[in-house]
Amino acid sequence: MKKIKMKKIAALILAAALAAPMAACSKSSSSSSTLDTIKKNGYITMSTNAEFEPFEYMENGKAVGIDVEIGQKIADKLGVKLEVRNVDFSALAPELSSDKGDFVAAGMTVTDDRKKNMDFTDTYYDAAQAIIVKKGSDIKTREDLAGKTAGVQEGTTGDLYCTDDDGKSDVKVGTTKRYNKGADAVTDLLNGKIDAVVIDDFPAIKFVSKNPDKLVKLDDALTVEKYAIAVKKGNKELLDTINGVIKEMKSNGEIEKIADKYKQSYKNS
Repeated sequence: MKKIKMKKIAALILAAALAAPMAACSKSSSSSSTLDTIKKNGYITMSTNAEFEPFEYMENGKAVGIDVEIGQKIADKLGVKLEVRNVDFSALAPELSSDKGDFVAAGMTVTDDRKKNMDFTDTYYDAAQAIIVKKGSDIKTREDLAGKTAGVQEGTTGDLYCTDDDGKSDVKVGTTKRYNKGADAVTDLLNGKIDAVVIDDFPAIKFVSKNPDKLVKLDDALTVEKYAIAVKKGNKELLDTINGVIKEMKSNGEIEKIADKYKQSYKNS
């Protein structure tokens, strides 16, 4: 009787040992955003922070903008539906690692720090960190930000530059105030709570166009950078596919046309 029980226990232990690597293997394969899985599901998920007009913003309850249009081209290439997840900018990297999003398109600049957590495509847009101030401000150039209070969107390159944790920034901002939304920083600027807002050039143009009698964008850019799309580390298959879409859209001038369309809408607003 004891021998039979011992045999049963040994058999259960062996079965568990064999099942463990199979389960781990299954978990690993299910967590990868392979093209086969995307096509089988019939949709691809783009994670973004829809507070960054005109690259991504909400209009009539729907995410729209330059990055959303590029995302749609990616979905069209794969023959699937595009689904957009709108999250905080600081949550974008975890979106990929947790497989909640297949790719991130959010006016995101390629940095060495971000490369540790995600893989980037070829760049698709050259941008600059612009400086917005109130009319009559004594801040006339980027150097004048030294010692001032600047508002930034949390997690952006403007945040990294102004906070200057690594001590590499050539302009030493006095105090950096972080916001979840660029619009909230602009509101505080208008109310005199901060001295300037540092934000990407395109949305800076938009914010100033909405308050032309109160705000100005300096000719001096704080930094110049390039945007790219991000995927989960190691997801080369999806990375190569998106790079193909970007290359095609660049060569036929489609990305430029999309950007120009939004620029024109600003002029007419």
